Amino acid sequence: MTSTIHVHPVIMAGGSGTRLWPLSRAQHPKQFLVLQGNRSLFQQAAARLSALAAPDIQIAAPTIVGNEEHRFLVLDQLRELKGLPAATALLEPTGRNTAPAMTLAALHALDSGADPVLVVSPADQTVTDEAAFTEALQRAVRVAAGGAIVILGVTPDRPETGFGYIRAGTGGAAGEAQVVAQFVEKPDLETAQRYVVAGNYYWNSGIFVVRASVWLAALERFRPDIAAASRTAWAAKSQDASFIRPGREQFAAIPSESVDYAVMEKCPGGTGCDIRMVPLNAGWSDLGAWDAVWQVSAKDADGNAQVGDALLNNSRNTLVHATSRLVGVVGLDNVIVVETPDAVLVIDRARSQDVKTIVGQLQGAGRSEHTLHRQVHRPWGWYDSIDAGARFQVKRIMVKPGASLSLQMHHHRAEHWIVVSGTAEVTNGDQVILLTENQSTYIPLGTTHRLANPGKVPLEIIEVQSGSYLGEDDIVRFEDTYGRVQ
Repeated sequence: MTSTIHVHPVIMAGGSGTRLWPLSRAQHPKQFLVLQGNRSLFQQAAARLSALAAPDIQIAAPTIVGNEEHRFLVLDQLRELKGLPAATALLEPTGRNTAPAMTLAALHALDSGADPVLVVSPADQTVTDEAAFTEALQRAVRVAAGGAIVILGVTPDRPETGFGYIRAGTGGAAGEAQVVAQFVEKPDLETAQRYVVAGNYYWNSGIFVVRASVWLAALERFRPDIAAASRTAWAAKSQDASFIRPGREQFAAIPSESVDYAVMEKCPGGTGCDIRMVPLNAGWSDLGAWDAVWQVSAKDADGNAQVGDALLNNSRNTLVHATSRLVGVVGLDNVIVVETPDAVLVIDRARSQDVKTIVGQLQGAGRSEHTLHRQVHRPWGWYDSIDAGARFQVKRIMVKPGASLSLQMHHHRAEHWIVVSGTAEVTNGDQVILLTENQSTYIPLGTTHRLANPGKVPLEIIEVQSGSYLGEDDIVRFEDTYGRVQ
C-alpha cells in the first residue's frame, strides 16, 4: 500500500513587480493584479497548488510568505477563492530575498511535528495548461518525497534572454525527473539560441519541491549564516489569528540571498546533493515584463492584444491595456501602451525590461506614482483621489460591509462627507449618527471622528477635504481594528 505524501504549499508573494509599471505599484504589485480572466496571479497560484491532491498526495493549507504592507490584500484575495482552507501568512518586515523566505516556510512546516514536502511557487506566474502543470508537479512531489531537491524546468519555445537556464544531465526518460548538471545565468541572444537547438536546456521556473528538512540541511551546508540567522528570527516570532511575524530586528540581520545563489547553483557537480528537474510543458510564463504579457494574450490577425476600451488601426504586434478611458492607437508596430488614471506608459515591446528605469526616475524624484495608484486599497476598502487643488482634495471612498476606518483626528484639514450609497455610521466628536443616501455631515478640523459601514452592502461616500495641508500623514489614530495605532 502506497504511503501518503503530505504536501505543504508555499506561495512567495513578496515581489514588487516594477517591470509591469504603471499597472503594478509597490503598494499593489503585479501578483495581486488581474491581467487575464477574473483571478489575480496570486489567486491563480493558490488555486493551482490546492489542486495537487491525489490518492497518494494530501495537501495542507497554504503558507503565504509576503510583505507586511500587503497583508490585507493577501487575506482579501484568499477569501474570494471558495473552498480554499485557511492560509497562514508569514509577514516579512523587510525584503531579504527568497532564501530566507523559503527557510521561514520550512521552519513553520516543521513546527507541526511532521516533515512535509514543500511545494514553493512564486505568486506571479501563469500557465495555460493546468492539467499538464498539475501532472508535472505531482511527479515532482513524488520524487522529492524520496529526499531529492526538485525544480521544474520549462521547455523553451524561443531563445529568451530574460530567464536563467537549467542544463539537464544525460539519462532519464523524456518527461521524467532528470539530474541537473548545471544552472546557467541569463544568456545573451546568441547563447540562448544555442540552448534551444541543444535540446537539454530548460528555463528555470523558480518552482521548487523539497522536504522541509532537506532544504534546511542543504542551506546549513552551503549558507550556515543564513540558516542560523533565520532560526534566530523564527524563534523571536509573534503570532495572532491571521499572521506570523518573525522578529523584526533579527530578520533584518539575515543576509539577503536568493534560493538559486544560496543553494541550487551549488548543488550540481558531485557535491552530494540529489537535485533533479522535472520538465514542464504547460504554457508557462512568469509575466516578468509587458512583452511577456503580450506573449500570453489573445491576439487579433495582426498580432495585436488589447484590454479595456481600446481602438487600434493599422497597428501590428502591439499591446494596449486601458483601465479608465478610451485609448486609440494608429500606425504602431511592436509597441506597449498601458493607461491608468494617473500615468501612461508607451514603450518599444523589445525594450520592456527597461520600464524599471522609469520607476527609478520616479523614486529619485520623490514622486508617489511608483508606490500608489490613484485608487488606494486599504483593509477597510479603498479611496480614489478624483480631484485636487490648492487647499482642497476630493475623494471617492468605499467601505466594506461591517468595516470601519480608525478613530482619528487631523491637525490641518476639515472634511465634508456625502453618502452616495449604503449606510454610514459616523462618529463626529461626542455624537454618533447614521447617514443614508444623499445625506451629509461636516467634520471640523481637530475633531475626533470615525466612518463605519454597519450595513450588508458596500458604503460609498464622497469626501471633500479643505485645509492648509492634505497629506495622508496628517492622521492621528486613537483606535484601529487593523493595528495601525502608532
